[in-house]
Amino acid sequence: MREITLRIEPGTFLGVAGRSGSGKTTLLRHLNGLLRPTSGKITFDGLPVDAYGARALRRRVGLVFQRPEDQLFEETVYKDIAFGLSGSGLGPEETADRVREALHAVGLGEEFLERSPFRLSGGEKRRVAIAGVLVMNPSVLVLDEPVAGLDPLGRRDILDHIGGLWRDRGVTVVMATHDMEEIARYAGKVVVLKGGSIAVEGTPRDVFRDVDALESAGFEPPRITRLMMRLKEALPEIDDGIGTIEEAAEEIKRVYRGKGCGWKGHDKGRAHGGIFSRQFDPSPDGPEDKDTVGIRLYDACISC
Repeated sequence: MREITLRIEPGTFLGVAGRSGSGKTTLLRHLNGLLRPTSGKITFDGLPVDAYGARALRRRVGLVFQRPEDQLFEETVYKDIAFGLSGSGLGPEETADRVREALHAVGLGEEFLERSPFRLSGGEKRRVAIAGVLVMNPSVLVLDEPVAGLDPLGRRDILDHIGGLWRDRGVTVVMATHDMEEIARYAGKVVVLKGGSIAVEGTPRDVFRDVDALESAGFEPPRITRLMMRLKEALPEIDDGIGTIEEAAEEIKRVYRGKGCGWKGHDKGRAHGGIFSRQFDPSPDGPEDKDTVGIRLYDACISC
């Protein structure tokens, strides 16, 4: 890492993006004291991290590694989650309450408690590993590509639960990923690394608009953002900093309402050019392939 200056405010959901070898894992491991800087300093809650004991710091800044299922080692899910409370001084009843609370927070029921973690699906193992960190009630949750290797529905489900922890508990989340669509959906601030340094940082909208900086770090804006940038060539008033399909659908509706399209008043619920108005909405049947949705949105705009 070189010349890194980064401030993470409490309650932030920070996305850390970078190609392989850019320094994501190294940066994250500095945050809870697994690695120490050879120069400069890292502070937490106003104190240098060296002022905390290793155990005390790691209970407040919880780190979930890449392939978190490799962190599992106990014979039951209950014992694996409860391990983080070893030496905490909690009694059996309070320990059990904390374990159940952590399990529920990642969307698993109590029927999992006596199962072997090694007989769970890949997504369930990830959840149990995250619960093993949450049981310590950290104020900061650091996740190193927590959904790598999972199928799209599994990725979305786990990330939705992480987003829920951020919203409902006020946990600060720092998540490394190489997926700009995930950053667009969940993060409020983005840091893009290149060669161990920060290439660009800011809100997702600001970062996605800085196409040159993104490309220099080996990235492109999300596909829906690139679609909106193309639409802006024909519709200058459109917001091209949008990063999710849902936001894009609403923005296209807003612009065309302003132009007097008023498709809701058309017979048989059709928009101009015979395009069904549902083409402007996310699918009611659940997540769709992003390219398919993008094509629907673009075709609907062109037809109008």
